[in-house]
Parts: sequence; C-alpha cells; structure tokens
Amino acid sequence: MVGADGRRAGATPRLFGTDGIRGRANVEPLTCETAVQLGRAAVHVCAAAPGRPARIVVGRDTRLSGAMLEHALTAGICSTGGAPLLVGTLPTPAIALLTRTLGADAGVVISASHNPFHDNGLKFFGNDGFKLSDAGEAAIEYFVTDAATTAMPPVEAVGVPSAVDDAATRYVASLRAHLPAGMTLAGLRIVIDCANGAAYRVGPHLLRTLGADVVCLGVDPDGRNINDGCGAVHPDALRVAVGRHAAHMGVALDGDADRLVLVDETGAVVDGDEVLAMIAVDRLQRGALPQRMVVGTVMSNMGLDVALRGHGVRLLRVPVGDRHVVAAMREHGCPVGGEPSGHLIFLEHGTTGDGLGAALAVLRLVVEQQRPLGELKRVMTRFPQVVLNVPVSARPDLVSVEPLQRVIARVTAALHDRGRVLVRYSGTEPLVRVMVEGEHEPQVQELAAEIAAAVRLHLVS
Repeated sequence: MVGADGRRAGATPRLFGTDGIRGRANVEPLTCETAVQLGRAAVHVCAAAPGRPARIVVGRDTRLSGAMLEHALTAGICSTGGAPLLVGTLPTPAIALLTRTLGADAGVVISASHNPFHDNGLKFFGNDGFKLSDAGEAAIEYFVTDAATTAMPPVEAVGVPSAVDDAATRYVASLRAHLPAGMTLAGLRIVIDCANGAAYRVGPHLLRTLGADVVCLGVDPDGRNINDGCGAVHPDALRVAVGRHAAHMGVALDGDADRLVLVDETGAVVDGDEVLAMIAVDRLQRGALPQRMVVGTVMSNMGLDVALRGHGVRLLRVPVGDRHVVAAMREHGCPVGGEPSGHLIFLEHGTTGDGLGAALAVLRLVVEQQRPLGELKRVMTRFPQVVLNVPVSARPDLVSVEPLQRVIARVTAALHDRGRVLVRYSGTEPLVRVMVEGEHEPQVQELAAEIAAAVRLHLVS
C-alpha cells in the first residue's frame, strides 16, 4: 500500500536524510545511474503547468564529481521531457532564488555543503524556492526505489537543456537588497574565504562592487580542495589573514555558501548565535521583529537565550537543520532565524541559509552604527560550550543504550540546572555529536569527554 506521501506503508527512508541526499560520490546513491533516475523522478513529481515541459534549475559547487552528477541528472530530466536550466557553479541560496524567480518547477543543488570533496549530495527545492517537503522527497524516493518502470516519451518530446547566462548577476542583485539603497562598503577592508567552493567568484565580486577593499582566500578550486583546511569549517587561516591585512572583518563561507563564520577585527571567531543576537536586537530597535521572536535550534548557546530574554525577545528552539528553522519561522511569522553553525535565514530576502546575505546584514550594522564587529557582538555573552564529534559504527536509538543514558543523566545532574547536555546523531555524517554547556569551561570539557568516552565504548565496534 502506498500512502498519500507516495511512500509504501511501513517503508523507511533510503535516499533522503536531514538535508537532501548525501554520501560518497560514485557510490550509491550518488552514482550516475541513480542521478539519472532522480532527474526523471523530479520531472514526474514536480509537475509542470499543462502544455509545457517541467523546468528544473540545476546548479552545483566545485567538487570533482559535480560535473559528472550534473550531466547524469540533466540526462534524466531531458529523457523524461523536462527542460533543465543550467546555472553552473553557484551557492545553494542562488539556486533557491533562481528556482522561484525564473518560474521553474523545481531546483536541484549538487553539493555536500561543508563535507570533504569525496562526498557529494543533492538538495531539491520546490517551485516556491523552499526545500522540498517531506512528502515531495518521499514521492521522489518512491519513484526511484519502488515505482514500476515508466514509459519514456518519444524522441520528439525529449527535453533540451539551456544555460542561464545571467544567473550570477541575478543572485548578486538580490543580495544587494540586504543593504539600504545607496549604502556602500567603501572604507572597509574585508577578507573573504570562499572555501574553494561555490562562491569563489560571486563572493569577492559582490563585495568589490559594493566598494570594499577585498582580500581573497579559498578562491582557487581544483575539484579536490573544497573545504580542505579553509572556509567556515576551518577559520584559522582567515584569522591570520585578518590580522596580517589589518582588516575590519573576515567572512568564511562553506562549500555551498549557505552558511558563514565571521572573524572580527581582533581575530576572534564570531559564530551564528552571536550574529543572530546582534541582528535580532537591531531589528527589535527598528521595529522589524514583529513577533519579538527568533528561531534557533537545540544547539543554540544559552547565552543567546539570555541575551534575547534581556530585550524581551523569545528564542524558539527547533531540531537541528535549517529546514526546521525555516518551517518554524514560516509558522510563527518570524522573519529571522538561524543556527550556531552559521546558517542564517532572512525570509524577506530568501528561503534558505545564505552566507553572503548574512555577511551583508552584519556589514550593514557596522556601517550604520559605525561600530566594529568586536563591539557589536558584545550584545551576547557565550556560555562555555563544548561539542565533540565521535565517529560511530552503529546507530541504535540513543535512548535504548542504557549505560550511555546513565552517564548522560549523571552529567546533567552535575550541571545543577546551569547548563545543558545534548547527544544526537549527525544527520549528514556517521557521527554522534556530544554537546555540553555550562558556566565553567574546565567542568564542561571534562563532562563532555566523559560522555564521548561512553559513546565510544557502547557505539563503536
């Protein structure tokens, strides 16, 4: 029996995870064969208006396997009568924007975000630019894994791909809307690290057209060096460069540029929670936070809670993943939300996390308030937080691992209601993430290590 979402009753997900399909490239499900099937499925599931082919925007990052999967996906779309709109190498938020503004029926990004080059993935967007719903993903998955073979159209109905030559120009124009008309970044020196990823051209171009003095890192992709010791996951080189060049700010993006980490003028890292705090307080003062609410996640630092509460703003926590953040923002009419990892979403400008958009939102504060980032971030005081990533070989329900749960309970009691513990599986990698937060950093480190040791003992064979 097939349910309303297109999935067989009792079936479990086999392709889609928390952020699309992700895995090692050229290994199932990230093979050419499956990509062809996914292209065909997208045409069937994301139905076009009667009388015209399904138009599907396709973009990618700089991974070695990206072109291979792009060609396979495009072949699948064309073989089913669809019309791929190829935008080339662009950030994930650009594909979301173009899907909506070009009137396409769907969009696909070929990227594994912050993962190393040997991984890849596919993220699907609906015609509204938001990530495809669970039902939509289930329908695509059913078509690929369970549906009977579908008759192919005659040769005269085969689709033809076309290039969107002004795709980058359209994206840059949309980003400029984060700044008031006429505002420039003249007089600011900014170091940008593009992680040798999707923003390696568009990121520096954007900042230069706005008048900034730009120093570039991570803008020489070779297919293998994406996220390799650079970008948002590895900001140390950015910190050094900010000091060397006496820059006002550093901006580090990840491989698909849907998130960022900042570095202030002193070389200190500024994460997504701190950015969210300064943006929220500014919006509140400008009357642009109508619900007096910000959406974060279960990983958001307690310091963000405290800072927002001091201004009468509520922090709504949701599960990890920007799709959960976006869903809560839409449900509650909240214009701003994000994750400590640096996914920041501004619904008046876009439908998904956008590292460059978030950078411009912060630069706006620097220009308008004539205050450096190091001063702006003082709106929030971080609680010491330790996150340990433990590779695991098994994924049982964590609640069922009683010895581990006893350790977690003991650690929680040791914090005396002045901290938090969160232990969860990564949605994109074979890891357990152990987060412990509290008032005293040495204690937090010790307690996190205790839980991590228990994870290794009980979940690593």
